[in-house]
Amino acid sequence: MVQKILVPTDGSKQAEVAGEYAISTAGIGDEIIVLYVIDTNYLNALPQQDLRNQLEENMRDEGKIAAEKFKKKIEDAKCEGHCKNVDLITKIKIGNPADVILKTINEESIDQVIMGKSGKHGIEKFFIGSTTDKVVRGAKVPVNVIS
Repeated sequence: MVQKILVPTDGSKQAEVAGEYAISTAGIGDEIIVLYVIDTNYLNALPQQDLRNQLEENMRDEGKIAAEKFKKKIEDAKCEGHCKNVDLITKIKIGNPADVILKTINEESIDQVIMGKSGKHGIEKFFIGSTTDKVVRGAKVPVNVIS
């Protein structure tokens, strides 16, 4: 049975470990969607529209680079025998990360989510991150939290 696995990434080490875990558990024909969410909510506080647009564009470029770098790392693992004919797709979306992840689960008919315990914004390594917590609580599919 082909599975669709969602791996949200923010470029953090935790997300990288989650991606490696996703590859190690994926089966032949499974699809892994690497999702990078650009959190632009705080940009609304900026009064200059052109500054908001420029920052959003820069964040989108950074997101594309991070998602492609993440995908390449996973593909390199495939070459070393850690991945078996897995279809890798990258997606970049804008919004609140937890909300976008939950929406993507439904839109893409995701079977499971594999994500890091905390990402770039994780202050304490011993606590689950707020985005991860919201996804675990709101998802209707299994969420594997990797630390």
